Amino acid sequence: MTTEPNTAPKAEAPASRGWLREHSELGVSLMLLVLGVLVLTDALTMDVDITQRGPIGPKTVPIVVGIGLLVVAALLSLDVLRGGRGESETGEDIDLSEPSDWRTVLLLAGVFLGNAVLIGPLGFPISGALLFWGSAYALGSRHLHRDPLIAASLSLVTYFLFNNLLGVPLPGGPLMGVI
Repeated sequence: MTTEPNTAPKAEAPASRGWLREHSELGVSLMLLVLGVLVLTDALTMDVDITQRGPIGPKTVPIVVGIGLLVVAALLSLDVLRGGRGESETGEDIDLSEPSDWRTVLLLAGVFLGNAVLIGPLGFPISGALLFWGSAYALGSRHLHRDPLIAASLSLVTYFLFNNLLGVPLPGGPLMGVI
């Protein structure tokens, strides 16, 4: 008695799914197209009340950017449809086989969210120091005596530069009268 090999056809993914996987860069083209249309729509419907003193007005740059986005979207689509593919990421010093470090990502997200919540009541010098120190801690620094001092120094220098030298007012919080 001989047994015949299983000759049933294997279930294959639909052909359209394979085509989309081969041309995944078209998603980037679509995103650029949508972004270009949004920028152009916004630029062309912009209500400008100032008198223009020359050929270049406030609508010029958004229109140029929108047209540039549409041109890049068209060129990328054409390249992908002709068989062009993006080069794979080599990762330089990153081991791409390792899983993502979600603890670090979540710690950084929490630090940034905390800064957004605390910058109003505490001011930039304090919330900025917490941001710098929390980011250093999330990224692996464990110098518990040095890092807070560096974070406070960076925050105060940044506050001084933006507030006093660049004229960009940052919230001072309780330290407003001290600094």
